[in-house]
Amino acid sequence: MKNASSLERRLRSNITGDVLFDRFSRGRYATDASFYQILPLGVVVPRTMDEALRALSIARDEGRIVTPRGGGTSQCGQTVNEGLVVDFSKHLNRLLSLDVENRTCVVEPGIVLDDLNRQLRKHGLWFPVDVSTASRATIGGMAGNNSCGGRSLRYGTMRDNTLSMDAALADGTLLHFGEVPRDLARVNSPQSGLELFRDMLDLGEREAAEVAERFPKVQRRVGGYNLDALVPRNAPNNLAHLLVGSEGTLAFTTQVELKLWPVIGNKVLGVCHFGSFYEAMDAAQHLVKLRPIAVELVDRTMIALGRDIAMFKPVIEATVRGDPDALLIVEFAEEDRADNLQKLKQLSELMADLGFGWSHPQRKWGGVVDVIEPATQTAIADFRTSGLNVMMSMKQEGKPVSFVEDCAVPLPHLADYTERLNAIFARHGTRGTMYAHASEGCLHVRPVLNLKLEKDVKAMRAIAEEAFEMVREYKGSHSGEHGDGLVRSEFHEAMFGARIVADFREVKQRFDPDNLLNPGKIVDPPKMDDRSLFRYRPDYRIGELKTVLDWSAYPGAGGGFQGAVEMCNNNGACRKLEGGVMCPSYRATRNEKDVTRGRANTLRLAISGQLGPHALASDEMMETLKLCVSCKACRHECPTGVDMAKMKIEVLAARAEKHGLSLRDRLVGYLPRYANLASRFAPLANWRNSSPLLRALFEKFAGISAKRALPAFRRDVFRPDAETYGPSDGREVVLFADTFNRAYERENLDAALRVLVEAGYRVHIPRPADRARPLCCGRTFLSAGLVDQARSELNRLVTTYAPFAARGVPIIGLEPSCLLTLRDELPSLRSDNEAKSISAHALLFEEFLVREAEAGRLKLPLGAMPGKALIHGHCHQKSFGAFKPVEKALRLIPELSVETIESSCCGMAGAFGYGADTYEASMEMAELSLLPAVRRAETATLIVADGTSCRHQIKDGTNRAALHVARVLAMSLDSAQVKH
Repeated sequence: MKNASSLERRLRSNITGDVLFDRFSRGRYATDASFYQILPLGVVVPRTMDEALRALSIARDEGRIVTPRGGGTSQCGQTVNEGLVVDFSKHLNRLLSLDVENRTCVVEPGIVLDDLNRQLRKHGLWFPVDVSTASRATIGGMAGNNSCGGRSLRYGTMRDNTLSMDAALADGTLLHFGEVPRDLARVNSPQSGLELFRDMLDLGEREAAEVAERFPKVQRRVGGYNLDALVPRNAPNNLAHLLVGSEGTLAFTTQVELKLWPVIGNKVLGVCHFGSFYEAMDAAQHLVKLRPIAVELVDRTMIALGRDIAMFKPVIEATVRGDPDALLIVEFAEEDRADNLQKLKQLSELMADLGFGWSHPQRKWGGVVDVIEPATQTAIADFRTSGLNVMMSMKQEGKPVSFVEDCAVPLPHLADYTERLNAIFARHGTRGTMYAHASEGCLHVRPVLNLKLEKDVKAMRAIAEEAFEMVREYKGSHSGEHGDGLVRSEFHEAMFGARIVADFREVKQRFDPDNLLNPGKIVDPPKMDDRSLFRYRPDYRIGELKTVLDWSAYPGAGGGFQGAVEMCNNNGACRKLEGGVMCPSYRATRNEKDVTRGRANTLRLAISGQLGPHALASDEMMETLKLCVSCKACRHECPTGVDMAKMKIEVLAARAEKHGLSLRDRLVGYLPRYANLASRFAPLANWRNSSPLLRALFEKFAGISAKRALPAFRRDVFRPDAETYGPSDGREVVLFADTFNRAYERENLDAALRVLVEAGYRVHIPRPADRARPLCCGRTFLSAGLVDQARSELNRLVTTYAPFAARGVPIIGLEPSCLLTLRDELPSLRSDNEAKSISAHALLFEEFLVREAEAGRLKLPLGAMPGKALIHGHCHQKSFGAFKPVEKALRLIPELSVETIESSCCGMAGAFGYGADTYEASMEMAELSLLPAVRRAETATLIVADGTSCRHQIKDGTNRAALHVARVLAMSLDSAQVKH
């Protein structure tokens, strides 16, 4: 931070957006999806393009380098540098104009591809450079890297679909880069711009022969600067194509004009199976002759890893036959559905002509599985585009490393190239993973290495040199999609020759003579294996940590906590803005601090000592985690399984040990201990809700928002007068009466008990052996970091329920956060067989009923309920794949129409929404989709939500009462009785 104070002071005076110079914020921007880490001097998140240009001007005056940044998903280190980082993604993300008739649009560089396509879809258009990171990749970043996507066989690369760009040079000159005649006649540009354009066109003419000789003749060539855009044979020349792929080193993009295409109407997939990887690669050159829009590779390793990831297991089971060594997913998208089906038929015939059959020996074993159903196609696409994260989900020190990731070779050489590449890996004591764009001869190839080890770093360099030499032999490209950055720029001279590299340097010098824009990329780079630039530098150490949960599935310090934190590869799936649940706080704030990736980076830096002593329990760490609602979506939706909710427990425990508890922590954490007492004095306990003075005092001293009414205690809590209900010969179940439903909403437990009894079950509600307070899962204690107290509560529960679990009795709960604690945190606190048995037998109410119904055992006399039910799913239900049973259970009711709200977290999230400092964020989360959907619902529509917090948020935000599924089913029973 030496001499940074002047820059920071001037930025704060001139910019209304975020100016971040603290070490925690800088650490969050020190990495991208590569293995590099460079701590920036500071970060600016401008609100307007004028502010972005002002930041550039101030940095130039201060002699500081500037790196523009979008989603930060670059795999080669393009978006890390030691100067000022300018983050375009939060505010500079608008669709500026759209010409539907001519199929063009103009966008700001920070717009995310998926967000753009959502806006275009209503007009029947899309931008087809469909990169796997489409949910978080920005158009500016895609232009910077010359991204390609899976369907470039039909649609081309980013360069092919960029019509023009507006950008500022490092000196502040604003220029329009587009198509120009070689004589520059009638080009509207300032004189300095015309001179720059003339110099570039002259360079193109001078070097045309060298470019023709040296540039690879493959589509997937994104290395270096696009000098071929300047040569006379491409006249009129599009100067925007020189900026595409320049990785922020030439100019500061302010807007991009894009070419659009009609949305794909019909498509089908043929999943080609191969018993031999070599044969799959050899077949690719033949499959493309059927003119598919994509042929994507999935290798054996990716299939095996996908089978262990909950979100991908179903689609693999549905579409993968036998034990293939490789799959080639062939996609056809003709306008006529019949043409697509004919293409699938031709694909099967071609596979047979190539000698493949289901009954053949392994080398020629194979065939085609047709996928016509759109939902399955979407599931396959999600799996395929998650290839990187799936590969990175290995729970070991060594991970697949990106450095020969993008080599592209002509298709006739693909089989020999991959076979020789595997031999190189084996020679250096490793193996590789391969997936992605077989149709382009551009496979994402990643050898498994541990870059904490010097020997593996040396192996990486040797592999790179040997692989690039082989690529040169095949006249391929060493940089085929993800750009150059820090990892590949060093090899330009070996690939292009000294003269072309001198041309690159001339271009950089002419655009940016003071080397202010993202230096070290493309021109004059450092060595790719300079460990001082690595995320895991030679001095990277993590001392032994005291942890409170079981992390033994991972390697490293803290019983594996280190390995769990390091699973985050920065690919940024948590930055998606729609679909699923992850990450609700980021969706509300768009801050890097509030996304799972940002939190994981902060944890890694903290436990490795890079944020100073005691960082794990610091105020800054709590600020980092403040808006984490412990929704557990990352546990399910992060393909590498970064479980931030569980990691937050570790931070809370460390903080509680070091700093003690706040009054709010005590009120929340110890709720199960005082709930019974509060119920006896309910009017007094609830006085706070009706007293503005008490509300204000609670906000001041306990941090509980005066804008919230707390759940009301009641005297008639759920106190069953027996331990067993239902017929003596009925199938046994245990009903877990959680603290929230017991103390606040006993109607839900009453309804669940009635439904189970009327269905003929023998329902046990066992009292704890000590006959003291009711059983509790410890959830509230965990939320305050009080792990010992949570373990104590769970010990009581295990002692009580173990005899039932031992004989296979289901343990049924109503509150998702409580019941699922038995499936999640309990095994992390106790590894004994009794705990494992209880965890295995724990089911949500709907899960149990649906399981019984599907087995033909559910005998429930449900009556018709004409009307509609609108469901909001609890985050934990979604995280554990337990939400679909809610829909299925409601569909058991005759004549009830069931619709699901596509929502993320409700925002209440236990005690989160009650916090004075988190109330606004809570409401922002709720307003993203949940509350608007409820407000739009007709008065007669039933609103259904299983979570206590969800129901309270809906009530607070819409004044609509939401019901637990158990109560809706009980209403259906009432309907049947009335009818009779």
